[in-house]
Amino acid sequence: MTTTAAQAAPAQTALYPEHAALGASFTDFGGWDMPLKYGSELAEHRAVRAAAGLFDLSHMGEIRVTGPDAGKFLNTALVGNLAVVAVGRAKYSLMCDAAGGIIDDLISYRLGDEEFLVVPNAGNAPMVAAEFAARAEGFDVTVADESAATSLIAVQGPAAAQILLALVPAEQHALVSELRYYAAAPATVAGLDVLLARTGYTGEDGFELYLPNARAAELWRALLAAGEPLGLIPAGLAARDSLRLEAGMPLYGNELGRDVTPFAAGLGPVVSFKKDERFIGRDALEALREAGPTRVLVGLRGSGRRAGRAGYPVLADGVQIGEVTSGQPSPTLGYPIALASVDPAYAAVGTELAVDLRGKPEPFTVVELPFYSRPQ
Repeated sequence: MTTTAAQAAPAQTALYPEHAALGASFTDFGGWDMPLKYGSELAEHRAVRAAAGLFDLSHMGEIRVTGPDAGKFLNTALVGNLAVVAVGRAKYSLMCDAAGGIIDDLISYRLGDEEFLVVPNAGNAPMVAAEFAARAEGFDVTVADESAATSLIAVQGPAAAQILLALVPAEQHALVSELRYYAAAPATVAGLDVLLARTGYTGEDGFELYLPNARAAELWRALLAAGEPLGLIPAGLAARDSLRLEAGMPLYGNELGRDVTPFAAGLGPVVSFKKDERFIGRDALEALREAGPTRVLVGLRGSGRRAGRAGYPVLADGVQIGEVTSGQPSPTLGYPIALASVDPAYAAVGTELAVDLRGKPEPFTVVELPFYSRPQ
């Protein structure tokens, strides 16, 4: 193999041998060789909805921001108000460019008064780290990219808490049971020190566990063993995608990108115009807020059996007024669903549209998001 070919090969997470031993099918995602599925993607999807699924998310980035100006710096680098986030809580936010386009969507955990852990998407992590480094000039902060040394494992599904309770010491049972959504705390799971976060990308209850690469396989095996009696199975990116689509959650590269503003993606409330900081993209976003978006993101429900896919035209009276950004049959709901970027005039719930499925228009209706909400 040539050096060029070797450099072009996708990276592998610390858990790659575990996936291979389980018979996973792999795919290149964001420059990483990730498990697409282990057997049936439908079975993996249904396991998460009914019991639990175990995901390797170690391709995601981890960037630690520390220092007296940490909150103020993030308020300048990101569109949200991170400075007001309480220690132990997390916030979903966006990094935008000067024109208001979305560089990435990410979660920031406040671990201390002067410490945050920011988690960008896999393919964007190096770019986000470089942007942070450039935007940190003039602030009393340290930006450390810890992505290469950190593994991230997620347990998602209604049995997730029960599985974690079997692996934490008795004195941490209350921590697991009472941990709020979008909160995080240090914990000991299967004898290993982790950052335990109650976050996820499936629409179900669940936890994400951060730890050093060297102990990732040990934790993965412990979670599999504890979860198996409760119906947990390993799940790949195919199930993760169908689960997040049912939950109406955007995917960078589909619903989000440099050519998409927060308003066009339905993420206007994520942008804080009340904070004092002149965050990058603020001027452009203020102007865009006044003008209103030319496209908006909506949910579509199909009337037939065929599903719209990313890039398929969305039609009104035979005229294209948008396009599908993500779409597939919903395993949980039993009918085709899609997210689509459309002209605002056609975004009202109940609007009858069509999707051009390779030359044949099929009826779809605009519906409220999310498509699926877990039972409370």
